[in-house]
Amino acid sequence: MRAVVIPQFGDPDVLELREVPIPRPAAGQVAIQVAYAGVNYADLMARQRGYMVEQLPFVPGYEVAGYVHAVGQGVEELHVGQPVVALTVRGGYAEFALASAMLTFPLDQQEQRIELTAAAGFPAVGLTAYNLLAGVARLRPGESVLIHAAAGGVGTVAAQVARHLGAGQIIGTVGSHDKISYALSAGYDQVVLREDFAQAVQEARGGKGVDIVLDSVGEPTRSQSLSLLAPLGRLVVFGNAGGQPDMSFAPMSLLAGSKAIMGYSITGLTQSAPQLVAETAHKALPLLASGEIRIDITTILPLEQAAEAHRLMENRTATGKLLLRL
Repeated sequence: MRAVVIPQFGDPDVLELREVPIPRPAAGQVAIQVAYAGVNYADLMARQRGYMVEQLPFVPGYEVAGYVHAVGQGVEELHVGQPVVALTVRGGYAEFALASAMLTFPLDQQEQRIELTAAAGFPAVGLTAYNLLAGVARLRPGESVLIHAAAGGVGTVAAQVARHLGAGQIIGTVGSHDKISYALSAGYDQVVLREDFAQAVQEARGGKGVDIVLDSVGEPTRSQSLSLLAPLGRLVVFGNAGGQPDMSFAPMSLLAGSKAIMGYSITGLTQSAPQLVAETAHKALPLLASGEIRIDITTILPLEQAAEAHRLMENRTATGKLLLRL
Protein backbone atom coordinates (compact mmCIF):
# COMPACT_ATOMS: atom_id res chain seq x y z
CA MET A 1 0.00 0.00 0.00
CA ARG A 2 1.01 3.66 -0.34
CA ALA A 3 1.95 5.58 2.78
CA VAL A 4 3.63 8.89 3.58
CA VAL A 5 6.54 8.34 5.96
CA ILE A 6 8.90 10.48 7.99
CA PRO A 7 12.37 8.97 7.37
CA GLN A 8 14.11 11.76 9.30
CA PHE A 9 13.09 14.90 11.15
CA GLY A 10 13.05 18.19 9.33
CA ASP A 11 11.01 20.46 7.05
CA PRO A 12 8.02 19.28 4.98
CA ASP A 13 10.30 18.06 2.17
CA VAL A 14 11.46 15.11 4.30
CA LEU A 15 8.04 13.45 3.82
CA GLU A 16 8.26 10.52 1.41
CA LEU A 17 5.61 8.47 -0.39
CA ARG A 18 6.53 4.79 -0.09
CA GLU A 19 5.13 1.32 -0.63
CA VAL A 20 4.77 -0.47 2.71
CA PRO A 21 2.97 -3.65 3.87
CA ILE A 22 -0.72 -3.47 4.75
CA PRO A 23 -0.93 -3.63 8.57
CA ARG A 24 -2.83 -6.44 10.27
CA PRO A 25 -5.02 -5.66 13.29
CA ALA A 26 -4.04 -7.13 16.64
CA ALA A 27 -6.55 -8.02 19.33
CA GLY A 28 -8.84 -5.08 20.01
CA GLN A 29 -7.85 -3.29 16.80
CA VAL A 30 -9.39 -2.67 13.39
CA ALA A 31 -7.74 -2.06 10.03
CA ILE A 32 -9.38 0.75 8.09
CA GLN A 33 -9.27 1.35 4.35
CA VAL A 34 -8.70 5.08 4.47
CA ALA A 35 -10.72 7.46 2.32
CA TYR A 36 -9.54 10.70 3.96
CA ALA A 37 -6.94 11.52 6.61
CA GLY A 38 -6.95 14.67 8.69
CA VAL A 39 -3.87 16.91 8.92
CA ASN A 40 -3.10 18.17 12.42
CA TYR A 41 -0.50 20.22 14.21
CA ALA A 42 0.60 17.07 16.05
CA ASP A 43 1.67 15.64 12.67
CA LEU A 44 3.88 18.68 12.12
CA MET A 45 5.46 18.28 15.56
CA ALA A 46 6.13 14.61 14.80
CA ARG A 47 7.90 15.59 11.58
CA GLN A 48 9.78 18.55 13.05
CA ARG A 49 10.98 17.20 16.38
CA GLY A 50 9.75 13.64 16.90
CA TYR A 51 6.65 14.27 19.00
CA MET A 52 5.18 10.83 19.89
CA VAL A 53 7.61 9.14 17.46
CA GLU A 54 9.05 5.93 18.87
CA GLN A 55 11.24 5.05 15.88
CA LEU A 56 11.90 6.00 12.26
CA PRO A 57 10.62 5.67 9.63
CA PHE A 58 7.29 6.82 11.02
CA VAL A 59 3.87 7.17 9.36
CA PRO A 60 2.02 10.20 10.77
CA GLY A 61 -1.73 10.67 10.72
CA TYR A 62 -3.93 11.36 13.72
CA GLU A 63 -7.39 10.69 12.32
CA VAL A 64 -9.04 8.93 9.39
CA ALA A 65 -12.41 8.17 7.86
CA GLY A 66 -13.06 5.18 5.65
CA TYR A 67 -14.28 1.60 5.80
CA VAL A 68 -13.44 -1.31 8.08
CA HIS A 69 -11.08 -3.62 6.20
CA ALA A 70 -10.41 -6.22 8.91
CA VAL A 71 -11.04 -6.69 12.62
CA GLY A 72 -8.78 -8.13 15.29
CA GLN A 73 -9.61 -10.75 17.86
CA GLY A 74 -12.32 -9.75 20.30
CA VAL A 75 -13.78 -6.97 18.15
CA GLU A 76 -17.51 -7.64 17.82
CA GLU A 77 -19.11 -4.19 17.57
CA LEU A 78 -17.58 -3.37 14.17
CA HIS A 79 -17.73 -5.29 10.89
CA VAL A 80 -15.95 -5.36 7.55
CA GLY A 81 -17.24 -2.76 5.09
CA GLN A 82 -18.71 -0.52 7.78
CA PRO A 83 -18.12 3.24 7.34
CA VAL A 84 -16.18 4.57 10.33
CA VAL A 85 -14.16 7.44 11.67
CA ALA A 86 -11.21 6.79 13.96
CA LEU A 87 -8.63 8.47 16.13
CA THR A 88 -5.49 6.68 14.99
CA VAL A 89 -2.86 8.97 16.64
CA ARG A 90 -0.31 7.56 14.14
CA GLY A 91 -0.39 5.78 10.78
CA GLY A 92 -3.25 7.70 9.15
CA TYR A 93 -1.34 8.94 6.09
CA ALA A 94 -1.76 5.60 4.35
CA GLU A 95 -4.20 3.57 2.28
CA PHE A 96 -4.80 1.32 5.29
CA ALA A 97 -4.44 2.30 8.95
CA LEU A 98 -4.80 0.61 12.32
CA ALA A 99 -6.93 1.97 15.14
CA SER A 100 -8.15 0.83 18.53
CA ALA A 101 -11.69 -0.47 18.28
CA MET A 102 -12.56 1.70 21.30
CA LEU A 103 -11.49 4.79 19.33
CA THR A 104 -13.24 3.76 16.09
CA PHE A 105 -16.78 5.05 15.70
CA PRO A 106 -19.36 3.78 13.20
CA LEU A 107 -21.00 6.33 10.93
CA ASP A 108 -23.98 4.20 9.94
CA GLN A 109 -25.58 4.36 13.40
CA GLN A 110 -26.34 8.09 13.37
CA GLU A 111 -29.84 9.36 12.60
CA GLN A 112 -28.46 11.55 9.81
CA ARG A 113 -25.73 10.66 7.37
CA ILE A 114 -22.25 12.05 8.00
CA GLU A 115 -20.10 12.56 4.92
CA LEU A 116 -16.67 10.96 5.06
CA THR A 117 -14.97 14.32 4.52
CA ALA A 118 -16.66 15.90 7.54
CA ALA A 119 -16.06 12.75 9.57
CA ALA A 120 -12.33 12.72 8.77
CA GLY A 121 -11.93 16.20 10.20
CA PHE A 122 -13.87 15.40 13.36
CA PRO A 123 -11.82 13.30 15.83
CA ALA A 124 -8.93 15.62 16.68
CA VAL A 125 -10.77 18.95 16.56
CA GLY A 126 -14.29 17.84 17.46
CA LEU A 127 -13.37 15.73 20.47
CA THR A 128 -10.80 18.28 21.63
CA ALA A 129 -13.23 21.20 21.41
CA TYR A 130 -15.97 19.32 23.24
CA ASN A 131 -13.67 18.02 25.98
CA LEU A 132 -11.99 21.39 26.51
CA LEU A 133 -15.29 23.09 27.22
CA ALA A 134 -17.53 20.39 28.68
CA GLY A 135 -14.98 18.14 30.38
CA VAL A 136 -12.09 20.35 31.49
CA ALA A 137 -13.46 23.90 31.81
CA ARG A 138 -16.94 22.65 32.82
CA LEU A 139 -18.63 25.51 30.97
CA ARG A 140 -21.84 26.71 32.64
CA PRO A 141 -24.66 28.43 30.74
CA GLY A 142 -24.07 32.15 30.38
CA GLU A 143 -20.31 32.05 30.94
CA SER A 144 -17.98 33.99 28.66
CA VAL A 145 -15.33 32.24 26.57
CA LEU A 146 -12.14 33.53 24.93
CA ILE A 147 -10.65 31.21 22.28
CA HIS A 148 -7.25 31.82 20.71
CA ALA A 149 -6.51 30.70 17.13
CA ALA A 150 -10.18 31.18 16.37
CA ALA A 151 -9.80 30.52 12.63
CA GLY A 152 -8.12 27.14 13.09
CA GLY A 153 -9.63 23.69 13.21
CA VAL A 154 -10.24 23.55 16.97
CA GLY A 155 -11.10 27.23 17.15
CA THR A 156 -13.90 27.10 14.59
CA VAL A 157 -15.47 24.04 16.23
CA ALA A 158 -14.99 25.30 19.79
CA ALA A 159 -17.13 28.37 19.10
CA GLN A 160 -19.95 26.12 17.93
CA VAL A 161 -19.59 23.77 20.91
CA ALA A 162 -19.57 26.74 23.29
CA ARG A 163 -22.81 27.97 21.75
CA HIS A 164 -24.33 24.50 22.07
CA LEU A 165 -23.38 24.37 25.75
CA GLY A 166 -25.05 27.71 26.42
CA ALA A 167 -22.09 30.10 26.58
CA GLY A 168 -22.78 33.80 26.82
CA GLN A 169 -20.25 36.01 25.05
CA ILE A 170 -17.79 34.15 22.78
CA ILE A 171 -14.67 36.06 21.74
CA GLY A 172 -11.93 34.81 19.44
CA THR A 173 -8.44 35.96 18.51
CA VAL A 174 -6.63 35.52 15.20
CA GLY A 175 -3.13 36.29 13.94
CA SER A 176 -4.04 38.42 10.91
CA HIS A 177 -6.80 40.70 9.60
CA ASP A 178 -7.71 38.36 6.74
CA LYS A 179 -8.86 35.67 9.20
CA ILE A 180 -11.34 37.83 11.13
CA SER A 181 -14.33 37.43 8.81
CA TYR A 182 -13.72 33.69 8.50
CA ALA A 183 -13.64 33.23 12.27
CA LEU A 184 -16.82 35.29 12.67
CA SER A 185 -18.58 32.90 10.30
CA ALA A 186 -17.96 30.10 12.84
CA GLY A 187 -20.25 31.83 15.34
CA TYR A 188 -18.06 34.17 17.38
CA ASP A 189 -19.65 37.31 18.81
CA GLN A 190 -16.39 39.20 18.33
CA VAL A 191 -12.98 38.43 16.82
CA VAL A 192 -9.89 40.54 17.52
CA LEU A 193 -6.24 40.50 16.52
CA ARG A 194 -4.08 38.53 18.94
CA GLU A 195 -1.31 41.14 18.99
CA ASP A 196 -3.45 43.56 21.02
CA PHE A 197 -6.19 41.27 22.28
CA ALA A 198 -5.93 42.05 26.02
CA GLN A 199 -7.20 45.61 25.74
CA ALA A 200 -9.87 44.65 23.19
CA VAL A 201 -11.17 41.85 25.42
CA GLN A 202 -11.26 44.12 28.48
CA GLU A 203 -13.32 46.62 26.51
CA ALA A 204 -15.64 43.92 25.15
CA ARG A 205 -16.19 42.56 28.65
CA GLY A 206 -16.58 45.94 30.28
CA GLY A 207 -13.67 45.16 32.58
CA LYS A 208 -15.35 42.07 34.05
CA GLY A 209 -12.84 39.56 32.73
CA VAL A 210 -13.63 36.24 31.04
CA ASP A 211 -14.70 32.98 32.62
CA ILE A 212 -12.87 30.56 30.31
CA VAL A 213 -9.84 30.92 28.02
CA LEU A 214 -8.76 28.19 25.60
CA ASP A 215 -5.09 28.59 24.66
CA SER A 216 -2.97 26.56 22.28
CA VAL A 217 -0.69 29.46 21.32
CA GLY A 218 1.63 29.86 24.33
CA GLU A 219 3.61 32.87 25.48
CA PRO A 220 3.13 35.79 25.71
CA THR A 221 -0.55 35.15 24.94
CA ARG A 222 -0.83 32.72 27.86
CA SER A 223 0.29 35.13 30.60
CA GLN A 224 -1.95 37.87 29.24
CA SER A 225 -4.87 35.45 29.17
CA LEU A 226 -4.33 34.53 32.81
CA SER A 227 -4.50 38.19 33.77
CA LEU A 228 -7.87 38.52 31.98
CA LEU A 229 -9.63 35.78 33.95
CA ALA A 230 -12.62 36.73 36.06
CA PRO A 231 -12.89 35.33 39.61
CA LEU A 232 -13.26 31.52 39.39
CA GLY A 233 -12.03 31.75 35.79
CA ARG A 234 -10.24 28.86 34.07
CA LEU A 235 -7.32 29.03 31.65
CA VAL A 236 -7.20 25.76 29.68
CA VAL A 237 -3.86 24.99 28.03
CA PHE A 238 -3.78 22.48 25.17
CA GLY A 239 -0.76 23.38 23.05
CA ASN A 240 2.20 25.68 22.44
CA ALA A 241 2.05 26.52 18.74
CA GLY A 242 4.20 29.61 19.18
CA GLY A 243 7.12 27.50 20.38
CA GLN A 244 8.17 30.04 23.02
CA PRO A 245 9.35 29.08 26.53
CA ASP A 246 6.31 28.54 28.71
CA MET A 247 5.17 30.86 31.49
CA SER A 248 6.41 30.30 35.01
CA PHE A 249 4.24 30.97 38.05
CA ALA A 250 3.87 30.08 41.70
CA PRO A 251 0.67 28.14 42.47
CA MET A 252 0.02 30.45 45.43
CA SER A 253 -0.27 33.34 42.96
CA LEU A 254 -3.60 31.91 41.81
CA LEU A 255 -5.19 32.31 45.24
CA ALA A 256 -5.79 36.05 45.23
CA GLY A 257 -7.76 35.98 42.00
CA SER A 258 -9.39 32.59 42.62
CA LYS A 259 -8.21 31.43 39.19
CA ALA A 260 -7.26 28.05 37.75
CA ILE A 261 -4.86 26.81 35.07
CA MET A 262 -5.89 23.48 33.56
CA GLY A 263 -4.38 21.23 30.90
CA TYR A 264 -5.63 18.92 28.19
CA SER A 265 -3.97 16.48 25.79
CA ILE A 266 -6.10 14.25 23.60
CA THR A 267 -3.02 12.13 22.91
CA GLY A 268 -2.44 11.59 26.60
CA LEU A 269 -6.12 10.84 27.16
CA THR A 270 -6.16 8.14 24.46
CA GLN A 271 -3.44 6.38 26.44
CA SER A 272 -4.57 6.98 30.03
CA ALA A 273 -8.35 6.99 29.68
CA PRO A 274 -9.52 6.01 26.17
CA GLN A 275 -13.00 5.32 27.52
CA LEU A 276 -13.38 9.05 28.25
CA VAL A 277 -12.52 9.86 24.64
CA ALA A 278 -15.09 7.30 23.47
CA GLU A 279 -17.75 8.77 25.76
CA THR A 280 -17.08 12.22 24.34
CA ALA A 281 -17.41 10.90 20.79
CA HIS A 282 -20.83 9.45 21.54
CA LYS A 283 -21.94 12.90 22.76
CA ALA A 284 -20.32 14.97 20.01
CA LEU A 285 -20.90 12.86 16.87
CA PRO A 286 -24.69 13.38 16.98
CA LEU A 287 -24.06 17.14 16.92
CA LEU A 288 -22.06 16.69 13.73
CA ALA A 289 -24.75 14.46 12.24
CA SER A 290 -27.53 16.94 13.03
CA GLY A 291 -25.57 19.89 11.69
CA GLU A 292 -25.42 21.66 15.04
CA ILE A 293 -21.66 21.70 14.71
CA ARG A 294 -19.90 21.88 11.36
CA ILE A 295 -16.37 20.90 10.39
CA ASP A 296 -15.26 23.39 7.74
CA ILE A 297 -13.10 21.40 5.33
CA THR A 298 -11.24 24.14 3.48
CA THR A 299 -8.51 22.16 1.69
CA ILE A 300 -8.37 18.59 0.37
CA LEU A 301 -5.11 17.45 -1.22
CA PRO A 302 -4.08 14.05 -2.60
CA LEU A 303 -1.88 11.90 -0.37
CA GLU A 304 1.22 12.63 -2.45
CA GLN A 305 0.88 16.34 -1.58
CA ALA A 306 1.20 15.80 2.18
CA ALA A 307 4.24 18.07 2.24
CA GLU A 308 2.19 20.92 0.76
CA ALA A 309 -0.49 20.38 3.41
CA HIS A 310 2.16 20.66 6.10
CA ARG A 311 3.53 23.84 4.53
CA LEU A 312 0.07 25.44 4.51
CA MET A 313 -0.42 24.70 8.18
CA GLU A 314 3.14 25.59 9.15
CA ASN A 315 2.97 28.96 7.41
CA ARG A 316 -0.33 29.69 9.19
CA THR A 317 -1.99 30.57 5.91
CA ALA A 318 -4.64 27.88 6.30
CA THR A 319 -8.03 28.25 7.95
CA GLY A 320 -10.45 25.51 8.95
CA LYS A 321 -9.50 21.88 8.40
CA LEU A 322 -7.07 20.25 5.94
CA LEU A 323 -7.50 16.70 4.65
CA LEU A 324 -5.52 14.27 2.55
CA ARG A 325 -7.50 12.26 -0.01
CA LEU A 326 -6.70 8.59 -0.47
